[in-house]
Amino acid sequence: MRGGAGDDAAAAVRDRQRRPPRRAGQVRRGARTARLGDAGGVRQDRHADRGRAPARGGAARAGRPVRRDRTDTAAVRDLVAGLERTGHTAVVVRVDGRPAGVLGLADRLRPDAAATVARITALTGAPPVLLTGDNPRAAARPAAEVGITDVRAGLRPEDKVAAVRELEAGGDRVVLVGDGVNDAPALATAHVGVAMGRAGSDLALDTADAVITRDELATLPAVLALARRARRLVVANLVIAGASIAVLVAWDLLGTLPLPLGVAGHEGSTVVVGLNGLRLLRGAAWRRAAKPGAGV
Repeated sequence: MRGGAGDDAAAAVRDRQRRPPRRAGQVRRGARTARLGDAGGVRQDRHADRGRAPARGGAARAGRPVRRDRTDTAAVRDLVAGLERTGHTAVVVRVDGRPAGVLGLADRLRPDAAATVARITALTGAPPVLLTGDNPRAAARPAAEVGITDVRAGLRPEDKVAAVRELEAGGDRVVLVGDGVNDAPALATAHVGVAMGRAGSDLALDTADAVITRDELATLPAVLALARRARRLVVANLVIAGASIAVLVAWDLLGTLPLPLGVAGHEGSTVVVGLNGLRLLRGAAWRRAAKPGAGV
């Protein structure tokens, strides 16, 4: 990262926005700066005016008008094109309406990203789909490294919602994982929305059906496996309770059921159902769900 007005301006805008650094479930952001010229020093104002259009960039007043967006102009077209050719997302920073720099954002994979994608694929029987607002080249590189083949790039929030509805229309039950403001509409649309809690935006956390408080991707397949086990336990409990009631009713209709025995049979089945459900609260249940192959 090279210092200068463009860096300071971008930092001033970034700090005042509520969206966390985008991770898309598997990435962290690195950045490099291409300076275009000296636009003078820009001091961050704690009471800066700011505005934001979803997926279109941010604007703020940090001493002077500052804007950070992704649109290109004749002056920066070559820099933007060059960054995007190398798999970066280009962000143009303007000060007083003039380009001050271009930020090239690159994705750095987390160490457990590929293993998590492989386990989710084995667990669900369907390969994950990457929905991102990045340009196609920037999205394709990390997707290829983790084994995601279905990449849908350049999406705005409404495009992500449309993609989720398209998957649901094909008969799939969609679990969407996100952490940003732009993910919130799609999180609300999916069958189950999961937010990464440590760095997630407030809107994403409020919209999601489940929040993973750990900042670990490996937690996601464990949560899915545990949810499947919980469903199996619910079905088993219904069978136990229904069978107990059926036996007691049949006994009473076809013969004579002593009252103490009827009460013991009914309450006993309730205790069995409760104890069976409490198995999910044991630490061993989580460790079992976290093992590779669990829930398949």
